[in-house]
This record gives sequence, structure tokens and C-alpha cells, in this order.
Amino acid sequence: MVKLLGKTIRQLSEELKLSKQAINQRINSINGFRSKHTYKVKNHLEIDNQGVKMLANFDKQKRQERQTNQQAENDKDKNIDHILLKQLDVKDQQIANLQQALDQQQKLQIATVSENHRLKEHVRKLSGLLDSSSATQQQKSNDKDDVLSNNVNTRHSKDKNDKQNENRVAEYNNRQKKVSKNKVNNSWWRFW
Repeated sequence: MVKLLGKTIRQLSEELKLSKQAINQRINSINGFRSKHTYKVKNHLEIDNQGVKMLANFDKQKRQERQTNQQAENDKDKNIDHILLKQLDVKDQQIANLQQALDQQQKLQIATVSENHRLKEHVRKLSGLLDSSSATQQQKSNDKDDVLSNNVNTRHSKDKNDKQNENRVAEYNNRQKKVSKNKVNNSWWRFW
């Protein structure tokens, strides 16, 4: 029978200056370690030389993994920082554009308000002119209305008189016809 030169967990803990629980935690944290690097001798567990090296270098290996992970994390953080800086630049540009648009809008609003005030003042001046000339225009309008109503009344009277004359002429003509009819009937040859 070939005896393998391995170490027990107790020997390894004394050599590495770690507790037996720490050694067991390391063994459990490495996948497939028990099946590949341990064997049972009588009633205790022994670890082969390759397993001992792995456990002895466990801290170095963990540190290297941590450094690799940390380096990857740092690279990831740098990428995130770079992306965030780009986004900030874009947002700053958008804010500047919005600020410029807001400034233009405010200038336009001020110009519009100024123009409105100017137009209102112009309307007030025109209203003042209209008020002073409206009395004169009112008088002219009243005179014009009087002349128009006189013309209308004159026309109406004339039309009325024309109709009355027409009616009288028609009546006279009717009477004349009756008289001439009566004369025709009274003729001497009609009696026979």
C-alpha cells in the first residue's frame, strides 16, 4: 500500500496559523475540492499536497480574484463615469438651448406688450379726435336725415297724389263711358 504524504486539517491549521473552521470554510468554498484533494485515513481527513498548496495560496488566489474583480469593477465604474459625463454634457447643451429659447420668448413677449401699449395709445388718440369731430358729424348726420326724411315724405306725398289722380281719371273715364252708353241707348233708331 502506497502512503500519500498529506496533511490533516489540524496540521494545516497550525502551519497556516488559521483555525480549523477557517480551513473547513476554505475547503467548502473551492468547488470540487473534497472530491479531488481529500481522502480519509482511519478516522480523520487528509489533504493531498496539491490541495495543501491550494489552501496555502488561497489568500493569494482570493486577493488576485479580488484584484481582478476590483479592476473589472473599476473599469465598469470608469465606463459608467464616462457615460454619465457624456449625458451631463448633452443635458447641459439641452439646458443652454432651452435657456436661449426662453430668452427669445421673453424678448418677443416684451416686444408684443410694447407694441400693444403703443397701439392702445394710438387708439386713444384717435378716439379723442373722433369724439371732438363726432358732434359735428352728428349734426351733419341729423341734417342729412332731415333732408332725407323730407325727400321721402315728398316722394310719398307725390306718389299718393299720383295715385289719387289716377283714380280720379279712371273714375271720370268710367263715368264718360256710362254717359256715352246712355246716349247710345237713347238714340232714335233704337226705339223701333
